[in-house]
Amino acid sequence: MSQPNPHPYELLTPDTVLDAIELQAHQVNGSVTALNSYENRVYQVGIEDADPLIVKFYRPERWSPAQIQDEHDFCFEVEAHDVPVVTPLKNSQNESLFTYKGFQFALFPRKGGYAPELDHQDNLAIMGRTLARLHNIGAQHPFKHRPELNAQTFGHDAIQFVAEHFIPFEHKNAYMTVCKSIMSCVSEKLKAAKNIRVHGDLHIGNILLRDDIPNLVDFDDSRSAPAIQDIWMLLSGDGHEQELQLQKIIAAYSEFRDFPHSELGMIESLRTLRMIHHTAWLARRWQDPAFPPAFPWFDTHQFWGQHVADLNQQLMALTVNQNH
Repeated sequence: MSQPNPHPYELLTPDTVLDAIELQAHQVNGSVTALNSYENRVYQVGIEDADPLIVKFYRPERWSPAQIQDEHDFCFEVEAHDVPVVTPLKNSQNESLFTYKGFQFALFPRKGGYAPELDHQDNLAIMGRTLARLHNIGAQHPFKHRPELNAQTFGHDAIQFVAEHFIPFEHKNAYMTVCKSIMSCVSEKLKAAKNIRVHGDLHIGNILLRDDIPNLVDFDDSRSAPAIQDIWMLLSGDGHEQELQLQKIIAAYSEFRDFPHSELGMIESLRTLRMIHHTAWLARRWQDPAFPPAFPWFDTHQFWGQHVADLNQQLMALTVNQNH
């Protein structure tokens, strides 16, 4: 199966990483540790007589400099309102985005913490209040350059890529059939979306909890989307458990911002779009050598059969949701 673009990180050697950081006036001690990241490359780098720094090299040709700056500026704006977020470091020229040998990169302080247990009611309340404050800021004005989360980019474009470049022939017809029905439901649901600036990818791995403070990290996928996009990803378990969790979040969120009750009907649509988009993301990145060892179950007949079955299950959920 073909993938049109080769992976872009062949030239990102440890020496390149160290040289890039030293050009930003940090004296490195030679220690470079790769951290768990696939879309970008992220390293912890030792600094002489100082705490280590985290450096993120953005995947070439994914975001433009203006789009990355949008991400940074949103983080700085959020930080200025005392919402806990890990922001990029600025140099003496007040710049936070740098370029070295064709790579765009940013530096961050190292922050301690752990992923919160979101079945813990206090943590749900903490996240509800934090997201309300984040969304108050996100609603003040739009991104200048970042895209929207919509049915075209997260749905139709992803489906087309998978169909043309990746899915095994014997699963293609079933995949296209269920996706066509799904997109009919999803497109209708998202028509009424009121988009604001959101984190966009708020799974527990992007929350560092420490002393009951949830530091939000990695705004790499931030974009314009319904506020509920940052909320539904905090839910887990069966329907009853998710409903109890949601009520806890709503109560806490409502302390700082009116909860978007009208967007609750979008949750299954956004969940389904994430499934479709995530599969296409893996397909688009499959020639990056970091991906096959990390996702060995992908690109197997068993995976595609299960993926089609999961999409059919989501279609049932969407149909039920549409009738209420």
